[in-house]
Amino acid sequence: MSGLLLAGLILIAGAIGWDLVIPIELAASRAVGYLFSAAAVACFLIVGAAGIGGRSTDVDLHRALALPIAGLHIDRLSGLFLVICFAVALPVVASMADWARSPDRVRSRGLGAGVALTIGAVAVVVTADNIFVLLLGWELLSFAFYVLAGVRRERVAGAQASLLAMAFGKAGAALLLLGFLLLAGHSGSWQLADLGHATGARHDFGYALLIAGFATKCGLVPVQVWLPPTYEAAPGPARALMAGAAVNVAFYGMWRTLAILGRPPVWLVVVVLLVAAFTAVLGIAHAGVQTHLLRLIAYSSIENAGLIVAGYGVALAGAAARNNQLVAVGLLAATLQICAHAIAKSLLFASAATIESVVGSDELDQLRGISRRLPFSGMGLAIGSLTLAGLPPTIGFVSEWFLLESLMQQFRLPGLALKLALAATGALVALTAGFASVTFVRLFGFVVLGGERRRTTLREEAGRPGRAAICVLSLGCLAIAALSPLEVRMISAGLGPLIGPDVTNGARKGPWVLQPVFADFSILSPSWLWVMLPALLAFAIAVGVVASRGGLLRVRRVPAWRSATAGVTGHDRYTAFGYANPTRKLLANVLLTRTELRTVEQETGGHVGHETDGAAGAELGYTSDVVEMVGAFVYRPLIRGGLVIVRMVRKLQSGRLDAYIAYMLIALLAVLAVVTALA
Repeated sequence: MSGLLLAGLILIAGAIGWDLVIPIELAASRAVGYLFSAAAVACFLIVGAAGIGGRSTDVDLHRALALPIAGLHIDRLSGLFLVICFAVALPVVASMADWARSPDRVRSRGLGAGVALTIGAVAVVVTADNIFVLLLGWELLSFAFYVLAGVRRERVAGAQASLLAMAFGKAGAALLLLGFLLLAGHSGSWQLADLGHATGARHDFGYALLIAGFATKCGLVPVQVWLPPTYEAAPGPARALMAGAAVNVAFYGMWRTLAILGRPPVWLVVVVLLVAAFTAVLGIAHAGVQTHLLRLIAYSSIENAGLIVAGYGVALAGAAARNNQLVAVGLLAATLQICAHAIAKSLLFASAATIESVVGSDELDQLRGISRRLPFSGMGLAIGSLTLAGLPPTIGFVSEWFLLESLMQQFRLPGLALKLALAATGALVALTAGFASVTFVRLFGFVVLGGERRRTTLREEAGRPGRAAICVLSLGCLAIAALSPLEVRMISAGLGPLIGPDVTNGARKGPWVLQPVFADFSILSPSWLWVMLPALLAFAIAVGVVASRGGLLRVRRVPAWRSATAGVTGHDRYTAFGYANPTRKLLANVLLTRTELRTVEQETGGHVGHETDGAAGAELGYTSDVVEMVGAFVYRPLIRGGLVIVRMVRKLQSGRLDAYIAYMLIALLAVLAVVTALA
């Protein structure tokens, strides 16, 4: 398997070189680079599956590639994340190759190289056995995000988003480096497996720094502000690769941190739970009020990051209480949510890429009933929406059920702080689930059930590879739910390094029945739901047809109903803005909703505010806006303060060589003083 892992990395290097060397005008030849990437994904997928099965793989990069760094190692946990990441990456790369075959998509180099670099960086991070190898993969992934967000150089928003992605990637790397150095200073080793020997404050603060560093990539509050603009700026299905596969390295890092460092401090558990819950609420609140498809999907990634880390917080609480079953139920729920999010988010972004390129807009009001004319992309949006809404019979229903069940275990914890934190997190996650249903049911209604807004000629939505990718991801959202016991079995094997497979296997009460690890708490059979729900639907339809004497099947057309009051004119359907307005009101404290009612003068010549005949041409105008509170209250003050410092520092740049030498001397003396004091 080590040869297969190296072959994957070599294929990634070949894909990057091909994209940077072959002339971009040769559209057909660009597919070769994506074939290299797809072959590399297949290699990593096979190696990951072998890792889950217990076949350990080691690659010494120093001997193989003459690099002065350590190597790569695959155990059950890294194998599990390789399978999760690259199982969705394979259809996404196919969709990407199909999307990019048109020469008018991206007119500059770097897209294929960015896709390949993203895949390779994910593989390096997940398989790293050394601090510096992991940080190398992390930096490569940040650079890949920078490339993908900025590959369309003609867009100013893309340039800003790429800088944001790089800046937060660097911040995450700095936090990781500090945490690793703090822990390695006690163990004296750069190997990840040796970092668990630290104790006391060094262990606790190192734990917190690592979790904070990994959180920058998945978008927990307050480092979530870079995700929406970056995903929106990236081209086509590249967003699916970033949100569905690459972001999972953050969760892998958290899982690996728990495996290495073990029991966390109670204060860290409380912080992780509350931050995760607030992230979920903030993410779905902003997703629920978006009127553009890409922004809606991007903000839901923040919500899902909060849900996943909430499950991880349950596992941390179990580790703090030395309750191995609670660790198992938390990690199982969080990993199931990772799987659901990876598949559904890849499906949504892949479908949205086709719709955006064909329609020319991602505004929801322009996408009414688009599934009738773009059936494959519409199907993908519909199934992805139902999955992230947590509705049966999708995989999202199974994962959210496990998550809510895990958050109901606070009575098993000692200490008031952990119990209150878990209870508060459970309440906020339940609130999030409710608003997620409203948000994605709106998307489903607009795309599938809505009447078409306009009749224009649309070109073909996608080629065969793109359609096949959407079908595979859609099937995954549905079929994996029916086979959930097998999925739980695979996850149980992958979580073996943390808790042992026997504990997690307690989630399988029977061959097709699941429970939240703890016996006799509750049970669910997603497999039987696939049998009973269609049967009950068929029974309800049959009863309706018989009771109505066939009237249920007759089509009746009536004028659209607007109001019980005669003479009311206006739209006969909700707009995307109007549908989301209740969410703006209910979550006004989170969204900082600002509303304004003003009088708008029409072209009749009336004077606003005066009782003249012309005043009949004036009407009321209503606007409602939301504010990103983290950006408004955290980053804007920091930016203003940073600009003040920059203006002060500019005064020191006199251009004189002797002044710069003096600055260097002062800095050197300061460093020597600090080192002497700490020695």
